[in-house]
Amino acid sequence: MATQGPDPTTPLWRAAQLFRLLSCGYALGFQIAVNSDLRHPGLAWLLFAVLMGWSAASAIAYLRGFGRRPAWVIAEIAVVVLLMASTKVVASAQWAHDNQTWPTTLWATNATISAALQFGPGGGMLTGLAVTATNEAVKGYVNVNLGRSATIVVELAVGLAVGMAARTAVRAHDELQRAAQLSAALQERERLSRQVHDGVMQVLSLVARRGHQIGGATSELAKLAGEQERTLRSWLTSNDISQDADTRTVDLRTLLRRRESDRVSMSLPGTPVTMQRAVAAELDAAVGNALDNVRLHAGSDARAFVLLEDLGDSITVSIRDDGVGIAAGRLEEAAGQGRLGISKSIVGRLMSLGGNAELRTEVGEGTEWELSVPNSR
Repeated sequence: MATQGPDPTTPLWRAAQLFRLLSCGYALGFQIAVNSDLRHPGLAWLLFAVLMGWSAASAIAYLRGFGRRPAWVIAEIAVVVLLMASTKVVASAQWAHDNQTWPTTLWATNATISAALQFGPGGGMLTGLAVTATNEAVKGYVNVNLGRSATIVVELAVGLAVGMAARTAVRAHDELQRAAQLSAALQERERLSRQVHDGVMQVLSLVARRGHQIGGATSELAKLAGEQERTLRSWLTSNDISQDADTRTVDLRTLLRRRESDRVSMSLPGTPVTMQRAVAAELDAAVGNALDNVRLHAGSDARAFVLLEDLGDSITVSIRDDGVGIAAGRLEEAAGQGRLGISKSIVGRLMSLGGNAELRTEVGEGTEWELSVPNSR
């Protein structure tokens, strides 16, 4: 039940130690009351000292936190079971048959509570069964009359209730952390938005406006500046802040949507396309390389169209443009001249992800990339 930051189950562990203190008081009263009836009262007091020593050590370990780990909880379960089993040594068979186990089942419930806090409802209920089974083994029979002996009901109920409370505390803590991270991300975006608006976006706006006024060759520069301003403004004002930034997955739609502009149209599914963050980042980068090629080589008026498909066992992104296309042999010629942009940035990326990249192009017919990666959510 590990979680980042402060342990959200700390209040439950503290309450459990209060129960431990009360159960030790009850066990002491029981010991005083029945000691004269035991077969070996001296040994019983010695074992009771062990019980109190272990209870004190466990309380300190759980309160300070270093005992909140599986090894310590399993050790507590073992100590409880052994002390319960010692009833056969310190008491007669008839006494064990007629009474609860010597350390009292109330004190033994501490192990059930600790296991529920550490392992959840399942671990708590299994420990409750172990406590009940030990109690029945010491008595020498199984009592099916729950009206006279409700030990198993109590143990299972305690294990279930405490375990569910611990799980709920962890989930609430995680949700609070995500909300805090989202709030921090929003504040950071607002800060960046102010800085960018005061600097980069104003420069882009000025370049776009003055470039159109000057005309001629600067019109293309003005057009590009205007597109970049609109893309940047769209990114800053979008609400696609990933709420799972602390996880290893991301919605691929969020990454691709930031590449949408006047010359790039996106067709995305209506439902999230969740991928491993590292894979999604590489696939998005390959899409960005393909779009850069459209902007640089497809022609000044070329438009690009991006289609994202979740095919179940694979994720496919198609990038099609209506530009001039690529002449036959041109890619091989570029590779021979040492320009490896396509083979490294697109094909190489997809191969490293275990996927593939296919290019279809004809002169005057534009180009189309189909990028596919295995779907390993």
